Amino acid sequence: MPPAATAAETFTLRPRRAVYLKPEPASFEGIETLEMMDAAYRALCAILFNYVPNSGHPGGSISSGRIVSSLLFKNLRYDFSRPDTIDNDVLVYAAGHKAMGLYGMYALRDEWMRIARPDLLPAERRRLRLEDLLGFRRNPTQSTPLFRQFKCMALDGHPTPMTPFVAVATGASGVGDCTGVGLALASMDAFGAAGPRFHILEGEGGMTAGRVHEALATAATAGLSNTIMHLDWNQASIDSDRVTAEGDKPGDYVQWDPRELLYMNDWNLVECADGSDFRRVLAAQRAALSLDNGQPTAIVYRTTKGWKYGIEGKGSHGAGHAFCSEAFYKAVEPFEAAFGVTIPRFEGEKTPDRVEAAYWETLLTMRKAFETKRPDVARFAGERVAEAGRATPKGRPVRAGGPDLAALYKSDLKPEAVPDALKLEPGKPATLRGALGDALAYLNSVTKGAIITCAADLAESTSVSPINKAFAKGWFHAKNNPVSRLISVGGICEDAMGGVMAGASSLGLHIGVSSSYSAFIAALEHVPARLHSIGQQMRHEATGEPNRAWIMINAHAGPLTGEDGPTHACPQALQLLQDNFPKGSMITLTPWDTQEVWPLLIASLRARPAVLAPFVTRPACPVPDRAKLGLPPASAATKGVYAVRRGGKATVVLQGHGVAHYFMRDVLPKLDAAGVKLNVFYVTSAELFDRLSDAEKKEVFPPEMAFNSMGITDFTLATLWRWVRSDAGLAATLYPLKQGYLGSGSGDKVFEQAGLDGAGQLAAITAWVKSVEAKTK
Repeated sequence: MPPAATAAETFTLRPRRAVYLKPEPASFEGIETLEMMDAAYRALCAILFNYVPNSGHPGGSISSGRIVSSLLFKNLRYDFSRPDTIDNDVLVYAAGHKAMGLYGMYALRDEWMRIARPDLLPAERRRLRLEDLLGFRRNPTQSTPLFRQFKCMALDGHPTPMTPFVAVATGASGVGDCTGVGLALASMDAFGAAGPRFHILEGEGGMTAGRVHEALATAATAGLSNTIMHLDWNQASIDSDRVTAEGDKPGDYVQWDPRELLYMNDWNLVECADGSDFRRVLAAQRAALSLDNGQPTAIVYRTTKGWKYGIEGKGSHGAGHAFCSEAFYKAVEPFEAAFGVTIPRFEGEKTPDRVEAAYWETLLTMRKAFETKRPDVARFAGERVAEAGRATPKGRPVRAGGPDLAALYKSDLKPEAVPDALKLEPGKPATLRGALGDALAYLNSVTKGAIITCAADLAESTSVSPINKAFAKGWFHAKNNPVSRLISVGGICEDAMGGVMAGASSLGLHIGVSSSYSAFIAALEHVPARLHSIGQQMRHEATGEPNRAWIMINAHAGPLTGEDGPTHACPQALQLLQDNFPKGSMITLTPWDTQEVWPLLIASLRARPAVLAPFVTRPACPVPDRAKLGLPPASAATKGVYAVRRGGKATVVLQGHGVAHYFMRDVLPKLDAAGVKLNVFYVTSAELFDRLSDAEKKEVFPPEMAFNSMGITDFTLATLWRWVRSDAGLAATLYPLKQGYLGSGSGDKVFEQAGLDGAGQLAAITAWVKSVEAKTK
């Protein structure tokens, strides 16, 4: 048995930079009106669930209502007439299932502003009107009469930037925390601590996701004092009524409570013992806003899910009262009493059109109550929102010497014009990862540091460290090292890295870059990539602005990373990204020649994807002499595919640095010497090819060739579908998993095992040429 610890050896938490506050409840002007507003809000949550049954989450929307109304009408700085300006404080609904509450609260705010301050209303397409609630969880094809008559916004089940004042798409647990931290990071870099604040609304269930812990570490390590988390701790999820530990009771899911987790991660902790008491909520928010110690802050509000709704706890998470039941009408009684009105009762046949008409009649009852019964509520809201606008700077300038991303898109940089500093000498060894890092470093000099980067403890290994070469050494810290472009995102944390960099890009002043092994990053960042793509599409549809790109570097890609074995040398990553996103959202790059990196990078950024995913390898290879090899210039790569050779009836399509390296070095010279007539193509980007016109596609890769082609790839069979369209061609195709997962060893030995080395390729190509010629005689 080990000896008992002495008092001096007893474990204690080391001192924190963060502080703990538990402010006393205090009186604030307007609390009585806020109570009236909350009665309307809780009734509206009940109405939304009632008329869109079995859809939405009333419980968490209700428990967070007083948190949000205190922010919107007391403690946020924002210009209501400019919902898309970066001057505004931002509220991120990381708890995206509270979308019902977001729509309800924002529609009430718009309604009150319509009544009291119509001069401050934004353009109609950037409003969320009371009428738009008819579109809650509806598809744009909804055909009911009033939805069409009022041209209602189709409000998604979880928030997206289609909705005014929503900066990023959220809903996948924890992604909103990461993107919220990313937004705050980008703003801190551009504007400093005096810039906008970023408020993140979350619940304890959402905090159980690992990516949230990674985001908490990121914000505290970087000193993001402009970040305030509002934690709606109601202890209820879908399946549990005790998600976390509390007091002497263990949690069903985790054995921390949110206060412990946040304070351990060096976040200032402000405790609000009762989130249904406006005096405590407002006191906690005032205390949080007064802190200035260089650390992010969290307010933990103890709440009750479904408070006064009639169903509390987990039963109210995604469920509610039956349609127009007595329980529903009882839930709206506080509103009826406060405003002196009666909500209409539904009678008769329940058809979609009649339900919509009753829904609208109910909303009109609320409208009339605001206009005639208690117009003072609208006046209060109007005054508070106008005051928030007056507190918001107009045209906030970026710090001196700060990021200038617009310089990239205004520049005359061209794919075919490689800067002298990036030109490579044929015959000398170079890596694809190094060429990409150097190209991004060059762009950072053009944009004054608008490119920020992180890696999974692999900044040197994956060659993203050059991005920071011209800036301050070490990790970014808002106060101690604000010029560094190298961001610490929790360590080996691909998951959060994707969300944080997507959030940083979403502000519109930076390009975030994340980097790790393709084996890990493609899978672990797929969810944030999908949400970022959704968010960018919706923002484009709402505002007409182009996508804001995030770069996900899939480094150490494919079997050339053979020494690390099949767990790391993964050929499957490309299949997760290529063809898995709507056109224009994702561009994947698969260069084989380091000289292709610059033209591909510039062409792709000009195309403005939401996500750019280059696949780059680890080993150094000699820079090819393209002229001696009879290849077109490297800028031909921007077409997505180019011809290595043309002639004959058979076609071979290559994709991946590894197979191309062995083909160009060991196979092509032998085919040329033997006088073999063969069409050979190399694929650099399926998505860039898809951007070509039909005429260009036919010229670059005649479609009939796909029926006499075989493939040779570093990746998977499925990724070749454009280029190989016959059963015989698919059967002849060479790919790493054809015989199962490969073993470890040098790239040469792994490619030999797979039959992808020069000898294996030559044998397969020779057989393919003979079979095609025999078939077409």
